[in-house]
Amino acid sequence: MPCLFALMAGFFPRLATMLLWLARPTMFSAAFNGSWLWPILGILFLPFTTLMFVILWSPTGLTGGDWLWLILAVLLDLMHYSSTAYSNRNQIPGYKAAPATPPTPPPPPAQPM
Repeated sequence: MPCLFALMAGFFPRLATMLLWLARPTMFSAAFNGSWLWPILGILFLPFTTLMFVILWSPTGLTGGDWLWLILAVLLDLMHYSSTAYSNRNQIPGYKAAPATPPTPPPPPAQPM
């Protein structure tokens, strides 16, 4: 079962976070000090980071290697947003993409005989 949850979290982090919140609401209330605003914002904007924070959180806080995993989750979220923006760049009005093939040079001028 943990492997199935890890697979789901990798492909659908928002769904995994919501299911974790429904299954273990005390984890979320402890990790976010009883606030419901931060988890909602995290699920909307930084789903991997929110999921990783809740999984790694302990009563003593985050320690040593936990910060590495949290930073990797932030980078993963940021890479997702940058790739989405890059792939949708052609939908911006007035954006002119570089041509897919280089233009062919004009033929040389004809030599008089």
